[in-house]
Amino acid sequence: MDGTWERWYVDLPGSGENRWHPGIDGSDAVLDQLDGFVGAELGDRRFAVLGNSWGGMLTRGLVERRAAQVLGMGLLCPAVVADRTRRDLPPRPVLVHDPDLLAGLDPGDRAEYEQVSVVQTAENFAAFSATVLAGVRGLHPGSLEAIEQNYALTVEPRAAFARPSLVVTGRQDDTTGYRDPLAQLEQYPRATFAVLDTAGHNALLDRPAACRALVADWLERIELTP
Repeated sequence: MDGTWERWYVDLPGSGENRWHPGIDGSDAVLDQLDGFVGAELGDRRFAVLGNSWGGMLTRGLVERRAAQVLGMGLLCPAVVADRTRRDLPPRPVLVHDPDLLAGLDPGDRAEYEQVSVVQTAENFAAFSATVLAGVRGLHPGSLEAIEQNYALTVEPRAAFARPSLVVTGRQDDTTGYRDPLAQLEQYPRATFAVLDTAGHNALLDRPAACRALVADWLERIELTP
């Protein structure tokens, strides 16, 4: 590899331009769709994959299926334990608070932002609005409810994956936490695990410079691995 990557951004069923249909009844069905996309578009080409939150669960499932084809795996604030009542979660203090910012927000936007934010600044909200809120607004009505009915993967990813990997978590993430991902340390012997302070479930938005550096290091490690 020459350090140049071709990037693919996948619209999961019910998001973006990928239409929802009743046959998608949970995470297994979405993983089947993702696996089918890889097969149709990439064939036997090797690739690296990066997933965030629920996408981290799907990423682990895809790597389990296509380990021989995957150059590296990246997980950002991944959902490792599907059952939310069984997750080991820290409290989520708001470490940077801007009451003037919050007072000027649309009530619906403010509610979405306040339920996950650790760093509340104009710059942080702008990134949140452009990425997270844009994604929420683009969801097909009812798609989340359908996925929630069968949120866990039937086959829990348990196989070791010995390629360059990255697991980034937020120290103040009260959605998926950092302890459950850390429990997977031995499953991924080539993984860098990072627990970022001043970061909640949107660690990429709360600590963008740190996340960029970690992702760049991950890609470098992939390029150095035959």
